[in-house]
Amino acid sequence: MSEIKKEDIKQEVFDLYDDYAHNRLDRRDFVQKLSAYAVGGITVASLMSFLMPDYYGAIQVKADDPRLKSDYVTYPSPKGGKSIKALLSMPADAKKPLGGIVVVHENRGLNPHIADVARRAALAGFISIAPDALTPLGGYPGNDDAGRELQAKRNRDEMLEDFIAAYDYLKSDKNCNGKIGVVGFCFGGWIANMMAVRVPGLAAAVPFYGGQPAAEDVPKIKAPLLIHYGALDTRVNEGWPAYEAALKQNNKEYTEYMYPNANHGFHNDTTPRYDKAAAELAWQRTIDFFKAKLT
Repeated sequence: MSEIKKEDIKQEVFDLYDDYAHNRLDRRDFVQKLSAYAVGGITVASLMSFLMPDYYGAIQVKADDPRLKSDYVTYPSPKGGKSIKALLSMPADAKKPLGGIVVVHENRGLNPHIADVARRAALAGFISIAPDALTPLGGYPGNDDAGRELQAKRNRDEMLEDFIAAYDYLKSDKNCNGKIGVVGFCFGGWIANMMAVRVPGLAAAVPFYGGQPAAEDVPKIKAPLLIHYGALDTRVNEGWPAYEAALKQNNKEYTEYMYPNANHGFHNDTTPRYDKAAAELAWQRTIDFFKAKLT
């Protein structure tokens, strides 16, 4: 069997994976369509293995990192009548209240990658909270297929309320200085945009390849925005021109970056869609932005 290299994979394969990851293809159809690209000694099974996330091999900041205080907390869900479980992380040596960051997962719950990202944010000098919107359904189930199925059962506007409640939780935490931002990825990017619409006191919002709010909602945005897109992510990017026009028309503070040759999910270092150069640059820009707005 041939070893698969990212540069040998056609863009159509990544597009298929994007459709699969966003529930536009079920697993059976995904496998069937993927078979067209199983050539030259590459099997469907090896392609599937290549495309699926490797969560534990890619973790940058381990759960027991001694530089952090990191533990799970719960807070009330405004809509679900239950508590939401969230990972709360901060530097172990913090001497004063810190800026807060709500870290919002993709469309599959709080998986190990997003928990890792939340710890990275804390290690950069913030107090971060990473909620699991799947908590009312039992929480992230341990694999993405089941996670996507669970998240599809929740109303996204109710999940938005749960993430807004995480902002309120940080606001009341004595270790937070009251300046709170949000960073979200994919579904979480939409949440970050919508929190900018819904939360007047939000100090900063960083959507990564997230769906855009309606143009009529843009006047409600108070928070400065740092917006990241991958140039190959045509599905999400098609909503950007109207969003940008509304931001300009309403004199909103925003900076947008379009990363060349980067796919949807380019920041996620557990899958081959990961673009190391783009991800590291986008993350550094994100941390610099939060340091400017939250400290």
